[in-house]
Amino acid sequence: MPDKCPECGQPFELEVGFWYGTGYVSYALSFALSVATFVAWWVIIGFSTEDSRFFWWMGLNAVFLVVMQPWLMRLSRVVYLYFFVSYDPNYRETQVKKFDYDTGSYLKKPEEE
Repeated sequence: MPDKCPECGQPFELEVGFWYGTGYVSYALSFALSVATFVAWWVIIGFSTEDSRFFWWMGLNAVFLVVMQPWLMRLSRVVYLYFFVSYDPNYRETQVKKFDYDTGSYLKKPEEE
């Protein structure tokens, strides 16, 4: 992954260890997909205590999540980055957002003249 956006120059890693939070986003996305496949399986095929349909769903859901993992990782990075950096239609005129270690926030300081 590049260090910054080739179009606007926004750094992708705002601070050291910034991407650790994407694990929580990826977990939430994986959980949501698992719930969605569970509901779809329940509606289309159904569950029973007399056979192993639940275990078939668990196995197929695990394979589905493994196949979807690269996509989920990239999507979770985009969602997590969007929590801190929103789209700016005037990105060519504005300064990129960086972490300010003095104040401990992502807020832009007024430019000193």
